[in-house]
Amino acid sequence: MRLVIAECQVDYVGRLTAHLPMAKRLLLIKSDGSVSVHADDRAYKPLNWMSPPCWLTEAQVPEEIAAVHDSVEAYWVVTNKAGEELRITLASIEHDSSHELGIDPGLVKDGVEAHLQELLAEHVETLGPGHTLIRREYMTAIGPVDILCRDARGATVAVEIKRRGEIDGVEQLTRYLELLNRDPLLAPVSGVFAAQQIKPQARTLATDRGIRCVVLDYDALRGAESTEFRLF
Repeated sequence: MRLVIAECQVDYVGRLTAHLPMAKRLLLIKSDGSVSVHADDRAYKPLNWMSPPCWLTEAQVPEEIAAVHDSVEAYWVVTNKAGEELRITLASIEHDSSHELGIDPGLVKDGVEAHLQELLAEHVETLGPGHTLIRREYMTAIGPVDILCRDARGATVAVEIKRRGEIDGVEQLTRYLELLNRDPLLAPVSGVFAAQQIKPQARTLATDRGIRCVVLDYDALRGAESTEFRLF
């Protein structure tokens, strides 16, 4: 991971446009290619970001930028596969360091998530008619996939289970899918993001990436209520 603290201006150009005026910010460039821009006033959500797959290049400072700012140390352009760009003008860099974090073991699930995983594995057909379990905690080089199963057509399905479904969970499943789809014995692998509650932003991101969302009823899985699932 690369950490950069810099006086910078950020412009997002794509389906929407957004502008962050010159100010001191933290820039995170992760090994998966993602770039995020952070201020010092929130716990985790960046001011702007570009999710992988994307590519960072250091470009020549455009004349219109040079005309506005007396000094520019660097000009970065981060481009995704859709051609959208995150343009970062760095007027001055106070800190620039890289750190090897290694493979993260992932979040340790609480009792509810662990029990949800166990129950869903026992009743995997609730994901859809004809689904069959391959195994729970299918290990990969970047961590275990909660459930790996096959659908009625025999295609592989990777399931990520959360108590509350947020963007981080979708990103986690996306990384698993990218890795699993490199295995010719498993590919093509589709994804299911399953949670008791799924936030709208997470649902939007999952849909954009072709990941199916499933809202889980914990009591229903335990047999306390109707076992009908709500599939979205």
